[in-house]
Amino acid sequence: MAIFVISDLHLSTRAETNKSMEVFGAHWQDYISKIQRNWNAVVGVSDTVVVPGDISWATRLEESLDDLTFLNSLNGKKLIGKGNHDFWWSTAKKMKVFFEQNGLDSLDILYNNAYVVEDRIICGTRGWFPDESRQNTTDEVDCQKIINREIVRLKLSLDSAKALYGLEREQNGRELAIEVFLHFPPVWKDFVMKELVDILLEYGIKQVYFGHIHNAYSSAPFFLYEDIRFTLTSSDFLSFYPLKI
Repeated sequence: MAIFVISDLHLSTRAETNKSMEVFGAHWQDYISKIQRNWNAVVGVSDTVVVPGDISWATRLEESLDDLTFLNSLNGKKLIGKGNHDFWWSTAKKMKVFFEQNGLDSLDILYNNAYVVEDRIICGTRGWFPDESRQNTTDEVDCQKIINREIVRLKLSLDSAKALYGLEREQNGRELAIEVFLHFPPVWKDFVMKELVDILLEYGIKQVYFGHIHNAYSSAPFFLYEDIRFTLTSSDFLSFYPLKI
């Protein structure tokens, strides 16, 4: 059993609200078919795939059903996080009920929590860009409020991971690596969100996976900052193949 990651699927399979990414050029042509074909070519039914945000263009939970049904049909278990375009995202309780009611049994949410998966502990949150020029939003945003909220959520997720680490060490004698999955990169080129980086360093995190960045096809697949390895996982950057970790 293996662990994979791929973010920014930007699914839009509901005919009534279609918002295809194909308008962004040749790389995105027929991307939903590519996702289905490439995903099932590399991911097995017993594997786990982490999807850190920008999953569906739906704006309400009910409208996300077609996209989540498509995701559910792909091989493996999926741990899904929230991205800046996931306006359909609701409370954890409502989403779990929605998943159960619609047979979305391979989906679970990565949200203020953590999971033991194989030889790793998986945790994470959305993150944010504090710079208005990097927000890509149309409405006025209380940036500091969002940053403070994401700090709390990252700490909640990391505290959950630490608790699982202690249990695994006590009960099974295993010391598992804790790896963090974010939608926004805490570090990208000349941008650094020090608040989140400081938390990652405080908890001793060595590996972070992130999405959100598109059209960066000449970028390196990962980079180091303050001894943390940051890996880009946007679907178009990965040519729509989930990345094995």
